Amino acid sequence: MTKRHVSLPDGAEATLRGFVSEVDDRLAAASEPDELADAVTETLVDLNGARDAYESWQNDGDVSPTAAARLANFDPRNATLESEYYAEKDEDAFARSKPLQWLWRQFDNTPLADNVEFALRFRRMLAGHLFESVGDGVRLFKGISMTYGHNIEMGDNVVVHDDVHLDDRGDLDVGDRASISDGVHIYTHDHDVVDQTEVENYHTVIDDDARVTQGALVRAGVRVGENAVVGSRAVVQNDVPDHHIAVGMPAKSIKIKPGWESVAEPVEDAGVNRQAERRLDDEVPDDIDVFDEFQRDRSPPDA
Repeated sequence: MTKRHVSLPDGAEATLRGFVSEVDDRLAAASEPDELADAVTETLVDLNGARDAYESWQNDGDVSPTAAARLANFDPRNATLESEYYAEKDEDAFARSKPLQWLWRQFDNTPLADNVEFALRFRRMLAGHLFESVGDGVRLFKGISMTYGHNIEMGDNVVVHDDVHLDDRGDLDVGDRASISDGVHIYTHDHDVVDQTEVENYHTVIDDDARVTQGALVRAGVRVGENAVVGSRAVVQNDVPDHHIAVGMPAKSIKIKPGWESVAEPVEDAGVNRQAERRLDDEVPDDIDVFDEFQRDRSPPDA
């Protein structure tokens, strides 16, 4: 193994435990979305050392428009996220996940986000509130983005490195001990090739012990199999069978991990697309005022 144990000085360790525990308690005590938004606001005010300025502003103190905008931005109710505009989103689930996702993103803009031991434990705690489920020993590094957060299920000892995008517009499962390297994008939604406003959501799976390496893209509805490897910069459009190594654009299985040949599907049988089997039946609520942001004729002349 190439890792070693690292420990903080006793005083810093005590500070870390107190910090994470306090925020965990704040979030756990919030039973309603507004209470959760208040807890997130208070946490961000403290994280940014803005308590005096924030309270002055709240009490109608004289602040510049720029300062007012900065202070208002601590409150997730004063912010919008891209996923907020998605017509098919679950309003009740999003009402709770939005403040938590705002805290996740804003935490990553603070100096504490670069203190690895602090940041890993904080994000693991926050994932317990935000994700559908999250296992033990998960390590979540800086710059991870997601669509909602509440459609992610993550097993034990998962590692997700810097600048990864976990799209959970559909459902995303990440199995035990899976590793997702820097810059990976994993998708659970897809756009129609003719009408780009038509979106379909899928169930995407990164199975136990799978490794998706640097800069790869996993398309919606794909399963990366148990103990499989996806090579750097690969574009995965079809399932990767258990124990296979897939590389390229589009990704293709090129070999089986040495020693797993007797239990793995033959390489020549790989490359099956099972996206249709993992399509989710999402419906837009009847009371939503849906609009076409492009306002163009999408009817092909040869249809």
